[in-house]
Amino acid sequence: MYLIDGHNLIPKIPGRSLRDMDDEQELIDVLQRYCTARRRDVEVFFDKAPVGYPATRNYGRVMAHFVRIGTTADDAIRRRLDALGNAARNATVVSSDRQVQSEAKSHGAAVIPSEAFAAELSAHLARPAEPQKGGSRAAKRKKPVKGEQPDMPNDLNYWLEMFGEDEPKPPKNS
Repeated sequence: MYLIDGHNLIPKIPGRSLRDMDDEQELIDVLQRYCTARRRDVEVFFDKAPVGYPATRNYGRVMAHFVRIGTTADDAIRRRLDALGNAARNATVVSSDRQVQSEAKSHGAAVIPSEAFAAELSAHLARPAEPQKGGSRAAKRKKPVKGEQPDMPNDLNYWLEMFGEDEPKPPKNS
C-alpha cells in the first residue's frame, strides 16, 4: 500500500500544477489507472480541504483523504502510520518532505521521494495499453456512457467480426 502526500506529488508530475482547478481529481484519476494496472492500493492525503467537503472518498483502489484546515496531510500520514502499527512495514510513503520521510522510516515503512514516484507514474502512463486477452475486437470496444453516442467505426472488418462473418461475400449476380 502506498501512502501519498498528494500536494507534494502533484507539482512533480510533468504537466500538472497545484494551480490547476482540478489538480486533486486529476491525480486521483492517474493513480486509479496506475493502481488498476499494478494491483496496488493507495491512500492519498490532501490538506486544506474546504469546510463541508467529505473527509474521505473511495475511488476503487484509491482512498482519498481530504484533511481539513487546521491540520496537515503530513499529520494525517503520521496518524495513519500510527494506526497501522506493525503493518506500517508493508506501506510505502511517497513524499519529498524530509520530516514525513523520517517519520515513515521510524515506523518501518519504505519511502519513495515524490520525484521518483512521479517519474514511475509518467513512465507507466506513457506505455501503450496492454491488449486484453480473449474476446473479439467488438467485445473490447469501450461501452458508451449513458447519454453519450458510441463511436461507430466504418471499418468493414469490424462489422464483419461484429456480425460473425469471416470474409466479405461477393455480391450476388441476378
